[in-house]
Amino acid sequence: MIKQERNLLIESYGKAYDSLVEAFKEFPKEMWQWKPAPEKWSIHEVIIHIADSEANSFIRCRRFIAEPGSGVYGYDENKWAEKLDYRWQNIEDSLLLFKLLRKASYDLIITISDEIWESATVNHSENGIMSFGQWLKIYEEHIPVHIRQMKRNLEAWKLHSTFLKQS
Repeated sequence: MIKQERNLLIESYGKAYDSLVEAFKEFPKEMWQWKPAPEKWSIHEVIIHIADSEANSFIRCRRFIAEPGSGVYGYDENKWAEKLDYRWQNIEDSLLLFKLLRKASYDLIITISDEIWESATVNHSENGIMSFGQWLKIYEEHIPVHIRQMKRNLEAWKLHSTFLKQS
């Protein structure tokens, strides 16, 4: 990954919380628990997932730096959502957790050496050997992916609401 591309990804990564909060303005609170299908996540569940994912990301980031070559574990996000009963967890706490974890990782990655960017790896239990650049790309894309998911929920909710009004 060239340094210019890396710097753009880092800046985008650092703006994720603000992007997420801005996106929330589109979603009426009354639809945050609504699910487009039983196996799909509500906006509420997506927010809780984002915090859990960021907690995993936080640890992975530090392993690259402190213990390069070490192992990191994947997790089954659907099992977490079900077993941790995401629908009842606190959104405000989860958003604050995401904000703080993302800021801490951002503040750290803007200081690391080119050597770490170029050579540090971890062994992911599901994805195999990962570079620091791959980690950054995955987590830089994570919030935009979920914003698009929440927008799809909004569109489905609007259709559902229209259908109910016509019935």
